[in-house]
Amino acid sequence: MSCAAFIAVSLLMRCQPAEFDQLNPIHIAGTKGKGSTSSFVSSILAQYLPSKASIHAERLPSSVGLYTSPHLRFVRERIQINNHPLSEEVFAKYFFEVWDRLEEAAAEAGHQDPKSTETKPVYFRFLTLMALHAYMQEKVGTAVLECGIGGEYDSTNILVKPSATGVTSLGIDHTAMLGDTIESIAWHKAGVFKEGVPAFTAPQPESALKVLHERAQERKTELIEVPQYTALNQIKLGLHGEFQKINASVAIAICASHLHKLGYSGLPDPRDKEATLPAEFIAGLEQVHLGGRCEVRPDALRQGLTWYVDGGHTLESIEMAATWFASTAAQSQSDAQRKTRILVFNQQTRDAASLARKLHDTLASALNDKHPFKHAIFCTNTTYKDAGFKADLVSINTNKSDVDTLKVQKELAGSWDSIDPDASVHVLSTIEEAISKARELAPEDQVEVLVTGSLHLVGGVIEVLESGGESTQ
Repeated sequence: MSCAAFIAVSLLMRCQPAEFDQLNPIHIAGTKGKGSTSSFVSSILAQYLPSKASIHAERLPSSVGLYTSPHLRFVRERIQINNHPLSEEVFAKYFFEVWDRLEEAAAEAGHQDPKSTETKPVYFRFLTLMALHAYMQEKVGTAVLECGIGGEYDSTNILVKPSATGVTSLGIDHTAMLGDTIESIAWHKAGVFKEGVPAFTAPQPESALKVLHERAQERKTELIEVPQYTALNQIKLGLHGEFQKINASVAIAICASHLHKLGYSGLPDPRDKEATLPAEFIAGLEQVHLGGRCEVRPDALRQGLTWYVDGGHTLESIEMAATWFASTAAQSQSDAQRKTRILVFNQQTRDAASLARKLHDTLASALNDKHPFKHAIFCTNTTYKDAGFKADLVSINTNKSDVDTLKVQKELAGSWDSIDPDASVHVLSTIEEAISKARELAPEDQVEVLVTGSLHLVGGVIEVLESGGESTQ
């Protein structure tokens, strides 16, 4: 816990961080899959709410809070209770309560201008404080908190004694803040470990696992390496993709530990890969939903066109997105009628060219096709042609000049043209135009469009599709 975070919470909440223990919090860090894992946990625990509980326990989880990031369409997605975002009215209520208390605290501290932006924390920290405030006010029974970046110095890491902690799959990301080695990243992520609190991890590279165990020993807790449970082979997960079995397994282990602490029995052994899953676990795994992750959507305006949507911001996640698309598309495709494939891609702030090459190479191999896409469309994350960004979809972590000049998109187009000169490459200014172009390029037969890369892109695509009356498969 950083000093700044401690002071902000103490002033704002008029309480000590240890008081958040009453939320029975679950804290999840990782590079890949932490949002999916958090959603699996929330969905499983929701099956044990008092109205649904089928067994007795000492303490029923009266409600389940879920704090995740980023959002796709609107910021309220980040703060959920019982798997539903706060309503606009409730969100506004807690927003201004936090805002006003920050100004009151600044005035009490003698700040020259309590209403200035200097008295407010940065965006993610503000939302973290707001989520904790909302959950305390709503008396949430269990709060599932997903780390933003890292763990050790993340603003969510103000918890003193959570119910359980977890680390999902690790990879190289946010190197400016976390370091450029898997060992350094593992050290940061393990910062969520707390003394005497059960800690769980997905399978990791050996060097990362060594660091996680060392950090667990430092924090005087035991780290449990979660197996992939065999029972998952018989379950149709609500989140698609073979890799989701890893995330689901971590969620199962965390939920088993957490519910045991609450007094439940008949729970799976987190160490037993052959464990039988209770009906509530199965229902939670099947009913979970997380937008923009391995979604398949038929187009509402163009019959025969199907959208495959999955965010990917690291080399590993791009490879997973490509593998999922290849396996899903191949299942719906016959040798007699090959479908036209179109790519819509952007990644504004990272090594976009490397991500694009990984995407091409993975799909070329998986589909056994050197030319996986007939068309490749590169656009910015700007939502609409005339209206520009929708307010909730604005990303401040972009270079305005690069966006205005389409610098990244032109570089991507040149890179893709060198990789696959047979593909037609298109550079467009907005997501709305990219969707229109895909529909325009679609022939009369079946068409599959893969949307991947930035989650800001994915959120914008879903916004435009649903604003146009899109239905979800």
